[in-house]
Amino acid sequence: MDIQKYIESGVLEQYCLGLLDEGEQAYLIQMTMLYPEIKAELTAIELAFEELSAIGAVEPPNNLKHNILAAIGRDQESAELNINDLPVLSRSASPLPWLKAFAHLIPEEPTQDFTVNVIRDDAIVQQMLITANTGVAEEEHSEFYEGLFILKGRCECMIGDELFTLGAGDFIEIPLHTKHDVKLLTPFVTAVLQYRFV
Repeated sequence: MDIQKYIESGVLEQYCLGLLDEGEQAYLIQMTMLYPEIKAELTAIELAFEELSAIGAVEPPNNLKHNILAAIGRDQESAELNINDLPVLSRSASPLPWLKAFAHLIPEEPTQDFTVNVIRDDAIVQQMLITANTGVAEEEHSEFYEGLFILKGRCECMIGDELFTLGAGDFIEIPLHTKHDVKLLTPFVTAVLQYRFV
């Protein structure tokens, strides 16, 4: 086999772009096991594609989530929130009803490092409206799933080995027994912290 000719054929790039059928993929994987040169070139191409993706990556506009939800008929922007019967948070939640319902508890300019207002506390979940101008050190939980729903500001959350950047309208739930921390990207963050009990 002419290894250099195979490398220059473009098949490695096609593999990275997902353009090969299952048989072609299996053959290429077999070639990477037989020929270290092909494996090294494939790794280099994959890294180059990742770098190109990072260079071209852009922060989506703030209204993108709202537009997508509205397009599929799940727009919750105008929905009223019943503060006596708060829903369990999920990725489809919208921040505006929460901001409206709890505006009286959200400071314009926080004067404390961390303010907490418990807004729901039952056998299913505990939800707290928090405003913080400091991050959260690494921790992990075994008795509840911790969720974070950002209402204002931006932060980074390291969960295990993955880094997530969160802004208004983003929700993330952290698996049990997983180390995580939070670092602020804005002077302060207002969020709903949710503990969903096991």
